[in-house]
Amino acid sequence: MEALESAIGAINGIVWGPMMLVLILGVGLFLSIGLKLMPILKIGTGFRLLWSGRTAESGDEKEGEIPPFQALMTAMSATVGTGNIAGVATAIFLGGPGALFWMWITALIGMATKYSEAVLAVRYRETDEKGQHVGGPMYYIKNGLGKNWAWMGVLFAIFGAIAGFGIGNTVQSNSVADVLHANFEIPTWVSGVVMAVLVGAVLIGGIKRIGHVAGALVPFMAISYLVAGLVVLGINAHLLPQALDLIFTHAFSPIAAQGGFAGAAVWAAIRFGVARGVFSNEAGLGSAPIAHAAAQTHDPVRQGLVAMLGTFLDTLVICTITGLVIVSSGAWTGGESGAALTSQAFSTALPSVGNYLVAIALAIFAFTTIIGWSFYGERCVEFLFGIKAVTPYRVLWIIAIPLGATLSLDFVWLVADTLNAMMAIPNLIALALLSPVVFKLTREYFNKH
Repeated sequence: MEALESAIGAINGIVWGPMMLVLILGVGLFLSIGLKLMPILKIGTGFRLLWSGRTAESGDEKEGEIPPFQALMTAMSATVGTGNIAGVATAIFLGGPGALFWMWITALIGMATKYSEAVLAVRYRETDEKGQHVGGPMYYIKNGLGKNWAWMGVLFAIFGAIAGFGIGNTVQSNSVADVLHANFEIPTWVSGVVMAVLVGAVLIGGIKRIGHVAGALVPFMAISYLVAGLVVLGINAHLLPQALDLIFTHAFSPIAAQGGFAGAAVWAAIRFGVARGVFSNEAGLGSAPIAHAAAQTHDPVRQGLVAMLGTFLDTLVICTITGLVIVSSGAWTGGESGAALTSQAFSTALPSVGNYLVAIALAIFAFTTIIGWSFYGERCVEFLFGIKAVTPYRVLWIIAIPLGATLSLDFVWLVADTLNAMMAIPNLIALALLSPVVFKLTREYFNKH
């Protein structure tokens, strides 16, 4: 086991090393420049389309399974998870306050990546045996790049189907069980079983039920968390200038050890800011376009404009609130990491309430992530083995939830983190190669509108 762990640790060091960060930021920057910064400049258009996309436009009902709004909420349900609460805290704990700045940069560039993923997902989607619209990186690699590249789509689907059990399942159920046990003394196995039952009930209904649940839960949980965060920032208002100074200064200069904080070089701020930023908003990972491919729309660009909001809302809004609460409270120097650090930061401003708020937010965030990622995993196994593989995958998915809740997960985190990077590689290559298609469709759309 130790040998296996050190081998995967070595692979993780390579796949999340400088090359990976250059690939993620490089492809995102290339797409941003090719799109002439359109995702940032047209953010208002995206929000307008999101609002009108609560129901499918006339004539679009047969073009997909769920309205554009629900497609974004399904993608957001998988995206907004432990990364927004524990991931931000880990980035600051390991990279210092400067890591938050690099998370912002990753998100601004990631908006172009997420936009391009959704455009290609809708452009190259297929209809399966059940008449459902299916798409994502494996389909745009197969249909966009042709036979010679098909192996890359297969690799993506294999990594996606397995990675889901880490990032989208056991890591989430473990975080929930952990935080509910710490705050409410609920036994971990009870949390695991209850989550498995609730997830099973949603999954039986397929993408339509997932879309309904995500459409109701995601806005509610995100707004509630934001309100709680803004209350804390209101209380800490006098500390915000100093917090912002720390973030911007230490994005470019090393930060010394203080309290329980071990100190961090600039490279650590960049590395953990980018890695945790991607872990949180999933831009470039190739997961979100699987949900966007199910949208009821005939226009790839319209769905792309809605999709890019996922990265904006996830990182530039929700992660920013978490990061500012942590840095302004000073809790990041106390030696805590992960969700415990976020809990401590909220409790500093809201004694005896803050930690419960974080516990409940984390539980709901993680629950919706398990639902959203199950859909991603199903689409990956369907691509590999056909529609008959979906039901066995669902059963395995539900069994994994209580297992994840009760086991020690250091190893699972490591495997999940490694597989995430391995999913991103074929997807990022495909995005770069298919970028002319994205640029052409975008030009045509904005010439008409």
